Amino acid sequence: MPNSREPKNVEHVFIVALTAFLGFAALFIFRSLDDNRLFNWQWVFAGSHASRIYIFLLPGIAAAFVLSRIPLVERRPRTFLFLLSYGAAALFWTEPELLVDASRYFTQAKHLSVYGTEYFLQEWGKDIPAWTDLPAIPFLYGQIFSLLGENRTFIQAFTTLLFSGTIVLTYLIGRTLWDEETGFYAGMLLLGMPYLFTQVPLMLVDVPTMFFLTLAIFAFIKTLERGGIGMTAFASCSLFLAVFSKYSAWPMLSVLGIIFLVYLKTDPAAALRRGAPVILLSVLLVGTAMLLKFDVFSEQIRLLMNYQKPGLDRWGESFVSTFLFQINPFITLAAGYSLVVAFKKRDPRYAIISWLVVLVFIFQIRRIRYTLPVFPLLALMASYGLRTIEGRELKKLIVFTIVAASLIIAVFAYLPFARTISAENVKDAGGYLNSLETGTVVVLTLPLKDPVVNPAVSVPLLDLYTKKQILYQYDPEFFPPPKDVARAALRFTWEFKDPKYYQGENAQENDATILAIWGEADGWRTPPESFKKRIEGYRLLRRFDAASDPFQFKTIVEIYTKR
Repeated sequence: MPNSREPKNVEHVFIVALTAFLGFAALFIFRSLDDNRLFNWQWVFAGSHASRIYIFLLPGIAAAFVLSRIPLVERRPRTFLFLLSYGAAALFWTEPELLVDASRYFTQAKHLSVYGTEYFLQEWGKDIPAWTDLPAIPFLYGQIFSLLGENRTFIQAFTTLLFSGTIVLTYLIGRTLWDEETGFYAGMLLLGMPYLFTQVPLMLVDVPTMFFLTLAIFAFIKTLERGGIGMTAFASCSLFLAVFSKYSAWPMLSVLGIIFLVYLKTDPAAALRRGAPVILLSVLLVGTAMLLKFDVFSEQIRLLMNYQKPGLDRWGESFVSTFLFQINPFITLAAGYSLVVAFKKRDPRYAIISWLVVLVFIFQIRRIRYTLPVFPLLALMASYGLRTIEGRELKKLIVFTIVAASLIIAVFAYLPFARTISAENVKDAGGYLNSLETGTVVVLTLPLKDPVVNPAVSVPLLDLYTKKQILYQYDPEFFPPPKDVARAALRFTWEFKDPKYYQGENAQENDATILAIWGEADGWRTPPESFKKRIEGYRLLRRFDAASDPFQFKTIVEIYTKR
């Protein structure tokens, strides 16, 4: 006798698959609505027809169906989530550093690896330019350089570890607040956000901030439930790291107050007994650190209020872009539906996961890099919304299909686009330098006709890719900033401070290879006379000028060697 469930299963598979196909088609058709500053769908699919994605969607959905039927997935949820997320994110290690902001974090980290931890702690914000960055993540990056060597792969392995850790923490939060199923689906749905994959391998602070914020939330919840000296110390240290990861995380830590209120309502005595020590110890740790660097932090906060806060209106992206294009739209729909479900159930614990997402809309935080640390909570909301769907197999199929579709878009559209950005020229040039016998490279950065970014910030990025010793001297008079630099989105590049370690006291400059960095695609055709004199006796060995991106700033690299 045939299984009576088979027709229903086939029907479900067909509906889910059709929805995934139609969902992508709708986004592709209306891609003009996407205004993301980096992976805008108009740019991403400019050189790639939608049929390419459809070709991979079919086997992707088939794989999702198979995985959703494997019992081992549910028996070892943490292991599965960790390995799946780490393997998926590792596919993006080949992309270049997409944002020049990475030059700041590399420079701060290299100061630690070259001059030591004590120097870093003393000079951070002084001799080590800090801009509006906080020290926790550059400190960790610097420790990795010190222990393992100055290699980008080690940084990528670390940030990917934090990403996978965030996936597992999301699962643990859902399991602690509700049940195993809610936690597992939330962890999986965090993989349904294509934009997030592209940020994991970058030497930035956004993914680490997401990890430490999620860690602080989980640690505080467990402390309120279990108590104990160990959990109190763990929660306080997690909160400390979240505070000093990124300034945008500060208002997000208000979620800890919501957590405290929820547990206070359930058991007031236990909540006060367990929560108060965490708050007191955290205030002591954070307050001490703030006092030691009060002048630096106060100046940074002034800059944030007078420069970056007004700039958010000019540099923002729409919610349509963030929550429909850069995040799978079905995650957003499920998260929105969860509001209705939680309201009907009068579930107080739902406030813990919805608080920050609601704040994003109330305060109109329209920059995706600032909302990225909230993504785990959005995944938890979506998982909560899926709880109402009857049938465990159907829910698993929906979740796995969302992940498969998003990963296909990220791998076969976002990643190829990232490899066409002119930042790839710096990455390729660094790799090529490693193949040369020369030990020293003299870097020259050349002036721009219409300056958008100071090309001097490309030097630390080149340093990240190459093992060669770099000699470089920045001349501010040679690079006059634009007249409106005070309001420029990349103002920090014009305040670049020449690191001492590029002076190379024992290096031999006469026999060194020369590398020239140009800041615009057409500028290299009319080099200044000073540059022509400098490369006399040299021949052009290699030029890296491949770029088809839509951005104003183009990084062109030329390598010269002795004739």
